[in-house]
Amino acid sequence: MAKDIHEYGLDLHCSMILEDYREKKPMFNRLREAVLEQLDHCISGNRLIVSGLEARVKEEKSLVGKLELKGQKYKCLADITDIVGARIITFYSDEVDKISALVDSLFEVDWENSVDKRKLLGNDSFGYMSLHYICRLPKSLFYDEEFPELNNYWFEVQMRTALQHVWANMNHDTGYKSGFEVPTEYIRSLSRLAGLLELADDEFSRIRKELTDYRRKVEQLVKDGSFEEVSLNADTFRSYLALDPFAPLNAKIASINQAEIQDLSGMPYLEPMRRLGLTTLGDVEAMRKRCSDKAFQLALHQISGTDLDIIASTLGMQNVCIVYAAEQDGVKGIARFLEYLNGPSKYNTETAQRIFEKLIKIHDM
Repeated sequence: MAKDIHEYGLDLHCSMILEDYREKKPMFNRLREAVLEQLDHCISGNRLIVSGLEARVKEEKSLVGKLELKGQKYKCLADITDIVGARIITFYSDEVDKISALVDSLFEVDWENSVDKRKLLGNDSFGYMSLHYICRLPKSLFYDEEFPELNNYWFEVQMRTALQHVWANMNHDTGYKSGFEVPTEYIRSLSRLAGLLELADDEFSRIRKELTDYRRKVEQLVKDGSFEEVSLNADTFRSYLALDPFAPLNAKIASINQAEIQDLSGMPYLEPMRRLGLTTLGDVEAMRKRCSDKAFQLALHQISGTDLDIIASTLGMQNVCIVYAAEQDGVKGIARFLEYLNGPSKYNTETAQRIFEKLIKIHDM
């Protein structure tokens, strides 16, 4: 049961504000829903991924506490700009600015009362602060006939990183919320911890930027055909396969029976190639060039005389790897490759023996 307003001991002015809050609570709930819907739609529409998105209507107890402290500051309920509050939590510090630009484009922002608390920290201070925008919902974006005054009320949008969020919650729980003054030694410990979190936040953003730059550099190297400079890993191999380097060999194999080519991912061949000793895309490319002729001849022995009319797009690459493995260690090399590719099987050695015999017929290896 709701507490009687007069039981809070507020003066008449603050009691009237609280009474107005109670009357308009359904409107604030609708405003919260609308703000959350618009933010979610905007963020997903711009293909951004955030750690958290939430919104709340200030609880009555919290509002009473605010009125007790500085109720005379507010002429009316509309002057309290955080009755509805939304929070967007990003993974990286540079994404806070991206999100803030979206919020600016979406809502009407009261710049005079919005605060970038990150800029309030002194050079000798540690701590995590948020970017706070005071906003209003334009009628052109959202309007509810049931609550026509909804668009007149301000709400707050906080934007911070996940680590800033951790710090803010921890500082809130160990600081002023605890009800007593925190001793100096604990303040110093909290400040050191804040500094570590701040450093971690900056490092995460730096590492992500450098990795992004690295991927772009690698993609360009692959496009330019500078394979020798590129290590063999999932990202680089995927970029290499995007060039479809085995397409000519596959087309040649398909022509044996006028077969169709079924497109399959070549990524399962990455680890077998690495276990064969290939360390760069240059190694893969050298293997492809050197072994393609024998790989085609092997396919000729495999499918000529059959009615096979569909081949996998990985057949050319598979045969190239088999030829390479045979060059390295004969039957044992082929058997190991089959195990790398398909897993352990008692038939690997038997299959490898048959393949090797076909290769012997093609050329004395």
